[in-house]
Amino acid sequence: MEDLGSVAWPPEPVRTERLLLRESQARDRAVFVELLASPEVHTYLGGARPRAELEREVPATPAQWPGGFVVELDGVMIGHILLRRATATGHSRPAAVGKADLGYLFLPQVWGFGYAAEACTAALDWLADVLPGEPVVLTTQTANLASMRLAAKLGFVEVERFEAWGAEQWLGMRPPVVPSGHSYGGGSE
Repeated sequence: MEDLGSVAWPPEPVRTERLLLRESQARDRAVFVELLASPEVHTYLGGARPRAELEREVPATPAQWPGGFVVELDGVMIGHILLRRATATGHSRPAAVGKADLGYLFLPQVWGFGYAAEACTAALDWLADVLPGEPVVLTTQTANLASMRLAAKLGFVEVERFEAWGAEQWLGMRPPVVPSGHSYGGGSE
């Protein structure tokens, strides 16, 4: 994974109406393990990893790299957002290479409350402020209807569909957004 280049990290925490986006801390480790071990979270991501393997491999302070935000609700981690530079490896599509790539994972018990839309909007607004004019891509399985709805809500438009990992994938792009001095207000899904 390539980082976002010259972006200063970690940034000041990003606050929304209900959430806090911040750098990972050691207290988040158990939730990272839960996210990576959850069959529900990984239904469209190739399947969950074994918990025992994750307990051995996840570092004491997980996911500390530029573009990685812990999503916190009332002092507790509920998800993770990652903005990274898409590279020409694996199943990467030529249209995505070199652009910021949005990824996210949220615990199943918080699905359906609009937290993913609120947190992703805040992360995308943050990116527009630190890298003005940066286009963003997102890839998801077409069978993941919730992710497809979220992509549309966030302003991603289809670039292409392709087969990878035994399923149809959707690549969307969000055109560059000009910063507007906005607040990181919330929304609902």
